Amino acid sequence: MEFKDYYATLGVTKSATDKEVKQAYRKLARKFHPDVNPGDKASETRFKQVNEAYEVLGDADKRGKYDELGANWRQYEQVDPRGGGQPFGGAGWGPGVRGGRTGGHVLTEEEMRQAFGEGDPFSDFFHAFFGGRPEASPTSPRQGRPAKGRRGRDVEQDLDLTLEQASQGATRRLTIKYGGHARTVDVRIPAGVADGSRVRVAGEGEHGAGSAGDLFLRVRIQPHPRFERKGQDLHITIHVPVTTAVLGGDAEVVALDGHALRLKIPSSTQNGQVFRLKGHGMPTIGKPADRGDIYATVVIRLPRSLTPEQRTLYEQLATLGDSTTTVSADETT
Repeated sequence: MEFKDYYATLGVTKSATDKEVKQAYRKLARKFHPDVNPGDKASETRFKQVNEAYEVLGDADKRGKYDELGANWRQYEQVDPRGGGQPFGGAGWGPGVRGGRTGGHVLTEEEMRQAFGEGDPFSDFFHAFFGGRPEASPTSPRQGRPAKGRRGRDVEQDLDLTLEQASQGATRRLTIKYGGHARTVDVRIPAGVADGSRVRVAGEGEHGAGSAGDLFLRVRIQPHPRFERKGQDLHITIHVPVTTAVLGGDAEVVALDGHALRLKIPSSTQNGQVFRLKGHGMPTIGKPADRGDIYATVVIRLPRSLTPEQRTLYEQLATLGDSTTTVSADETT
């Protein structure tokens, strides 16, 4: 078993103050956080190491016991975690007692498992010296009570949604398959989920001897025929007749929920001009009243053919002269 130099992991000296330890942890936690480095296994490993180091050095009692190890740490390596208590004579300091911290939030071992899956987020060194291994024995050595069984594995599955379902929220009945078994689960998807989101359904993963694992759903939003989503905003192209663009008028935009919205088109509207319909975009998860906007880009629809009368009118309009205003390259219309 390899000795873990928690001071080196955080990049501080043994004489570092509690404030310096905390500052070093926060800096490294931000740098290697999985949300900042999605899919980066090296950053994930470093985040676990940093979290474990602060779990010990960020606690005055644990840090004091850790410092007692010093150069004599190997004499404790032979301690049998099943039979003789902890190497420092204390009652188990399991990783779930305090958990690592991120900023002001405490990451428990359970939350670490949720973030990184089945793998144990703490090293053998940590377990041997600060938590023991409850799964090594069917009973608790100190109190004779049954120890917790091994947690079931987490299960991941893709979930396809329409943009309408993502906007309104949806209840889906899913068949979960793992280990040759299958079962049906009703899952509620919150309104506002984005493409690529992971939705956690607690306790619906693989059933173990102890607690069940979790189900993680990877959301995939299907392309929409009219709208393009950008964050919480929706973008759409609308076609208006040339007469409406010139003279002004109304255009209709049908929102995701089916409601027809009236868009006022002012006179002399230019091709490509963008209008905003406030509050009709995608909702924020957990805040359904907090919605993005719809941005409508105008495309002027020109006639494909003209009647003799229409052609005469356009010719008369042409004789009035070109009223186009010339603008410099750095101006916008």
